[in-house]
Amino acid sequence: MVLEGFFPYRFAVAAELFSAQLTEVYGREFGLSREEWRLLFLLQQEPEVSSIDLSRRATLSKVQISRASQKLEEKGLISRRVGDEDKRLRTYQATDQGRALFQKILPKIEARVDGVLGKLAPEDFEALDRGIRALVNSMITDSSAPMRKLTDP
Repeated sequence: MVLEGFFPYRFAVAAELFSAQLTEVYGREFGLSREEWRLLFLLQQEPEVSSIDLSRRATLSKVQISRASQKLEEKGLISRRVGDEDKRLRTYQATDQGRALFQKILPKIEARVDGVLGKLAPEDFEALDRGIRALVNSMITDSSAPMRKLTDP
């Protein structure tokens, strides 16, 4: 078997190439790392997110979350608070500056995503979307999994 024919390798290459397209926007234009962008994105969905929820939903290690959140806090984009009852836990919030930056970046990210996915025929995109959802969902077996099951958009 050749590496280029091995499905996990091809899948990883596709994910890395897609991610590189987005990194050009949030990384080169706005100076955010992949981990910082992911945390900032997740913090837009809820007013406050715990460190436990972030690690589950961001598919990042605790160390990656700690480093990215520290950098985001230094940039004034998020705030972190130590848990009242459990000092090991943190609660994160996007600041007004963080929300404003996110709103500035998101349309550019969406345009890049549309540019990449727009090269696919509609039926190919639908098949890809269904396939990714099925693959992820087949690997998530319980509520302790890092991600939630993917549903139809």
